[in-house]
Amino acid sequence: MNTPHYPHPIIAREGWPFLAGSVAIALLVTFLSPAWSILFWVIAVFILQFFRDPARSGSTEGNAVLSPADGRIVVVEQTLDPYAQREALKISVFMNVFNVHSNRSPVDGEVLSTEYFPGKFFNAALDKASLENERNAMVLRTDAGHIVAAVQVAGLVAKRILCYAKAGDTMARGQRYGFIRFGSRVDVYLPIGSRPRVAIGDKVSATSTVLADLPS
Repeated sequence: MNTPHYPHPIIAREGWPFLAGSVAIALLVTFLSPAWSILFWVIAVFILQFFRDPARSGSTEGNAVLSPADGRIVVVEQTLDPYAQREALKISVFMNVFNVHSNRSPVDGEVLSTEYFPGKFFNAALDKASLENERNAMVLRTDAGHIVAAVQVAGLVAKRILCYAKAGDTMARGQRYGFIRFGSRVDVYLPIGSRPRVAIGDKVSATSTVLADLPS
């Protein structure tokens, strides 16, 4: 088994090409027309805040499931987990363009599989986005044998899902494993018997917020 290690930058590495390009354009426009450059500097600042990637710490409780993303809770329900073919507790985190979009593992465990699904680009806050939008599912098994699925779902303007984990990797809670560009959500499917610790409408932070407790 491999445990991938990704250096933790202040700015997500996925954003450097966008940030460098936007700053270069803003500098050029500043030289040619200082008045027009304001708009381009605003765009550069937006890109800078979008790709920020602060370090996080979270609960060390053995059965705690940590939020894989920053955002707002839009779903807490019992439903079918289509990736592990079972009934599950589903908790969904919706990310808007002002949230950090780096995704982190919700639990310690072995990656059993990752699978990409092409799809549409509906508003990620809608229920149908879970199964109709472009998405990438990562299924993990904890040391206690619990199966947890974390699904990155593209949103209305998200055009690229990045997942660096692969089958056989071991993930630590809070470990960075992916990124979604420009608006999206992450669905987490947990074993029946898990106890949710968030409610619809709650604001959550990746790694810092506990979404639920796994069954003992």
